[in-house]
Amino acid sequence: MSYSESVVSFGCAGEQLIGIVTTPVKPTKYGVVIVVGGPQFRIGSHRQFVLLARSLGQRGITTLRFDYRGMGDSSGDLRDFTAIDEDIRVAVDALQNANPKLERIILWGLCDAASASLFYAHKDARIAGLVLANPWVRTDVGEAQAYLNHYYRARFLDVAFWKKILRGQYDFFGSVRSFFETIRKAMRTTAPESGDRELPLRERMYASWANFKGDVLVLLSGEDLTAQEFSNMVKASSPWRELFDGPRVTKHTMPSANHTFSREEWRDEVANTTANWILGL
Repeated sequence: MSYSESVVSFGCAGEQLIGIVTTPVKPTKYGVVIVVGGPQFRIGSHRQFVLLARSLGQRGITTLRFDYRGMGDSSGDLRDFTAIDEDIRVAVDALQNANPKLERIILWGLCDAASASLFYAHKDARIAGLVLANPWVRTDVGEAQAYLNHYYRARFLDVAFWKKILRGQYDFFGSVRSFFETIRKAMRTTAPESGDRELPLRERMYASWANFKGDVLVLLSGEDLTAQEFSNMVKASSPWRELFDGPRVTKHTMPSANHTFSREEWRDEVANTTANWILGL
């Protein structure tokens, strides 16, 4: 085996966080903190974070995957992804303590963990890069637009769908009502009321990305509404397109993959793309 695994425990605001460090036999200068999206813990769906850490370990990249406060084996009250800056900071400390020779730290996050990583990265000079997999930018409007572009378009072109309607096996009128309700949401142009968290989320993500001076790898799944919503947002905004098309950003799209890259070939592609990008920094 080209790596070893060990349990680490480290403090965060009076609570104890639990993580797993994967240490290569011949480590490179690169280290990755896998930030886990919620609600799940450091193993991940279909063990994806275990497998990712081990794959990176085989390439000489040290990793730490951990439970932030209130999740998995870590103590404390559960919090959402907008409030885990301190958890990420102490996780980066723990990774460096496990391997003091690391020179370049990368944060890897899926969904809202990608957003959380983005919020944090520009505040810590140790962070050299970000891997953002299907970043979470959810709003009611954005979700509706993604459904229209991704789900309903495919649905209406599906011959099997129309055969079910003709045989009376599908609630046609209920589907029509749902479709027009989605259109109504997608066409909403008024800003959310004061205090609504939807509008600040995208603004905060944009400001965090603009202030981050490192490199970014964006992984997008073709069969995922979260990725579709992110792509729609970028296409609709000149400032976001300027960020997304910047020289420090690498994009990798997997047309048939789902949100969590649940098939072995998708997981392998994510791991290999991540490792190749990191080792090229």
